[in-house]
Amino acid sequence: MPQDETNILYAVTDRVAWITVNRPDTLNALNRATVVAIAAAAGRAVSDPEVGVIVVTGAGDKAFVAGADITEMASLDALGAQRFAHELDDSFGLLEASPKPVVAAINGFALGGGCELALACHVRIASDTAKFGQPEVGLGLIPGAGGTQRLQRLIGRGRALDLILTGEVIDAAEALRIGLIERLTPAATLHAFVTAYAAKLLTKSPLAQSRALDAVLAGGEMALPEALRLEASLFGLCFASDDMREGTRAFIEKRKPRFPGR
Repeated sequence: MPQDETNILYAVTDRVAWITVNRPDTLNALNRATVVAIAAAAGRAVSDPEVGVIVVTGAGDKAFVAGADITEMASLDALGAQRFAHELDDSFGLLEASPKPVVAAINGFALGGGCELALACHVRIASDTAKFGQPEVGLGLIPGAGGTQRLQRLIGRGRALDLILTGEVIDAAEALRIGLIERLTPAATLHAFVTAYAAKLLTKSPLAQSRALDAVLAGGEMALPEALRLEASLFGLCFASDDMREGTRAFIEKRKPRFPGR
């Protein structure tokens, strides 16, 4: 499928790649071209050695992503809908599997596929005007881009089912309370807050961050004994790295480390 690059804005500033869903007239609803463009932007950011952190956000001040494009989705048959769900999974999966930290800057409605896009990011930071929900049951559907799976892993089965079965939309304060987001800031300061957060991430070892992501994401799918063995293995590998040598040396010398990323 051809990629419509106008649906996504991509910019790198101070080693932070900003991926912005750019369909404000539709509250940044996800059509198939946009899903493909997100995947391309994610691949570009992951492969760029000058990028250390990835931020995903939405254009305008009303929506992060308000869901899938219902007009396009309504024309799908069962097989076409399944293909679309696989495309969403593949696209969002590139963000989740990124070895670099991925932050969702949630600036408004994050509903349906928008909530699922945020769930695929590693950390979620929201404005106090953001709204969250999986309202698909009101359309005779279920979440199809990870909502039934990532949501329960993040906030627990009961809370996930409560949101999915009722289709209820919650505000950012409630999302913070139940663990759906990690940070909350006033809408006027969201960009500055996320920029400062990304800058903090950039001061840490990129190799250690990558291995921490491996340990948490892969280990979270394993039985505890197996996950602990994975953690120990990755912990040990850190001791063979230049980043570990630089980090410990800087600590002893009482200076800020300059991590080479290897």
